[in-house]
Amino acid sequence: MEIIQQEFGRIGEQAVTSFTLKNANGIEITAINYGCIITKIITPDQNGNFENIVIGHDSLKDYVEDPVFLGAVVGRVGGRIRGGAFELDGKAYTLPQNNGRNHLHGGLQGFNKVVWQADILVDGVRFTYLSKDGEEGYPGSLHSSVTYTLDDHDQLKISYEARTDKKTVVTLTNHSYFNLSGSLKRDVLQHILTIKSDEFLELDEESIPTGRMLSVDHTPFDLRQGASIDIGAKASHPQIVLAGEGYDHPFVLNTNHDREIRLEDPESGRVMTVETDEPAVVVYSGNSLDGAGPFRGTPGAKHLGICLETQAFPDAVHHPEFPSVVLTPDKKYSSVTKYTFEIQ
Repeated sequence: MEIIQQEFGRIGEQAVTSFTLKNANGIEITAINYGCIITKIITPDQNGNFENIVIGHDSLKDYVEDPVFLGAVVGRVGGRIRGGAFELDGKAYTLPQNNGRNHLHGGLQGFNKVVWQADILVDGVRFTYLSKDGEEGYPGSLHSSVTYTLDDHDQLKISYEARTDKKTVVTLTNHSYFNLSGSLKRDVLQHILTIKSDEFLELDEESIPTGRMLSVDHTPFDLRQGASIDIGAKASHPQIVLAGEGYDHPFVLNTNHDREIRLEDPESGRVMTVETDEPAVVVYSGNSLDGAGPFRGTPGAKHLGICLETQAFPDAVHHPEFPSVVLTPDKKYSSVTKYTFEIQ
C-alpha cells in the first residue's frame, strides 16, 4: 500500500492535508482532513482507463464554499431534524436551522466544515475530532474518529467510532456523489441501482420522514432486481415529484454486509457494491446539483451524481419507533461501510 501525503491548503492556522491511498491494482482514494472529504476515487473502466468516479474540487476554497456536502462526513447527525430541535431526558435542545426551518447534516459548522487530526496507518488514514459540549447545539463532548482503509481486493472501508461524556445523539455518514462514467462524462440516469429493500420511508413536503414505512411493491422504489435511475427520476409517483424529480429517500435495508447495494454503469463497465451495518441507506440522486458547481470545470447539472448515505433513519429523535440514535457515556458508537470496486 502506497500512501502519499500533500499539503492542500490552510484554514487560518490549521493545515489541511490530502492523503492518497493507492493499492497494488492502481485504485486510488484521496481524502483531506477538512471534513474527512473524499476528493477522488480513481478506478479503471472495462478498457483499463483509470478515472475519477466522485464529484469534487481541486481547491480547498471551493470545498469551504461548497453547499452540497461533496464527499464529506456529515454529523453529528446525518439527515434532517425537524424544527431544528429535539428533547433528551426532558431537556430541550435547539440546533441551527440550516435547511428551511429544519436542521440538516449537523448544522452550519457540522463535521464537514471542521479540520480533523490525521494519523497515517499501514493501510489507510484515521481522522479524529473532538466536538465540544454545546457545539452546534448538541449535548456532550463527542470524540469521533473516521478511518479510511483500502486493500488489494479493491475495497474501501469506512469505519466510524464515537464516544461521549454526556447523553447525546449521533449518526455519521459519508456524502460522496458517485458517477461511475468516469470524469463526469455524463449524468447518472443510465446507472443501474440495486438495493435489497422491501420498504422505504415516506417523506413530507419538507423531505422529513412522516414515520410511515411504505412497501416498494409496484413503485419506482422497487430496486430489488435493479433499475436505471432515470426510471425513478422521471416517474410521476408523488414521492418522486416531492423530492425534485428523483430520489432523496431512506431505503430500509433487508440485510447487512451482504452486497445489499449495487451501482453499475453499463457503458463504462464499472460496478460498485456497498455493504453496511446501518439500518438504512439514503439515496439522493443529485436532484439539485444544477444549482451547484462547477466541479473541476464541469458545470453543475441535475443528476450529475448519486449519494448512497448509509446511516440511521433520519429524524429518529422524533420517532421512538425508529432505531435509536442516542449515545450514552457507557457505550461506543461504531459503524462500518464497505465499498468494493469491480468491472462488469
